[in-house]
Amino acid sequence: MGNTEKLQLFEDRKVRTVWNEVEEQWYFSVKDVVSVLTDTANAKDYISKMRRRDPELSEGWGQIVHPLSLQTAGGVQKENCATMEGIFRIIQSIPSKKAEPFKQWMAQVAAQRIDQAIDPERSIDQAIADYRRLGYSEAWITRRIKTIEIRKGLTDEWKRGGVTKEVDFAFLTDLMSKTWSGLTTKEYKNLKGLTKENLRDNMTNMELLLNALAEESATQLSRERNPEGLVQNAVVAEEGAEVAKTAKEELEKRLGRSVVTSEKAIDYIQSPEELPFNKR
Repeated sequence: MGNTEKLQLFEDRKVRTVWNEVEEQWYFSVKDVVSVLTDTANAKDYISKMRRRDPELSEGWGQIVHPLSLQTAGGVQKENCATMEGIFRIIQSIPSKKAEPFKQWMAQVAAQRIDQAIDPERSIDQAIADYRRLGYSEAWITRRIKTIEIRKGLTDEWKRGGVTKEVDFAFLTDLMSKTWSGLTTKEYKNLKGLTKENLRDNMTNMELLLNALAEESATQLSRERNPEGLVQNAVVAEEGAEVAKTAKEELEKRLGRSVVTSEKAIDYIQSPEELPFNKR
């Protein structure tokens, strides 16, 4: 389904990466790699000087680096990235004691992604570890992991029904969100004051449950009706979301308030003294 950006950490330093699902390999931000290995405050300038020092590297630069979309301080922009092989070539021109440890780290990143593709349970285990590290409550984590499984079931159904384009997945997701919550994904994120953060990671327990109800309902309906193509899948997706909309409206009538709120993940983060590793 295209490229997926992810932030990796090497010795507590951020390295932006992009997983190419077609090629099944990672691309690493050249600027981030140079910054990590040299501790330079101006990676762009260092790269220019490095290329002047190494004519062979400069001559083959166009084959080594590829402009890919990455998140920057100014929003999503095209920045030079390279595969593990390309980064190894660049490292040859950087005198740094961190070179070998960095190569080993890149190999571990690649191996981890392959392991997760073979055994999806590893991805779930990693997600749980990440949520715990960030301080989410165990109850919230349990619900969030279940919604990941439900979402996977729905996207598998969409693929079975012939939906393969990333833009179509986004369309169906927006359709379902608008139907049950009254908000598109973008509008929902705006309500919560989010930018690049994951919306589901910032949903309340009730929002997670209602969204999961919409997706599981759509999955069950799809298995019964076997829709083909975007139009038929959209009809089924909307019907599934209608189930959650009905439940939402009934609950709101009894509560006397909306269950779609501006509350976000920070409201579920435990205080430092509550975290498991601080308990004695």
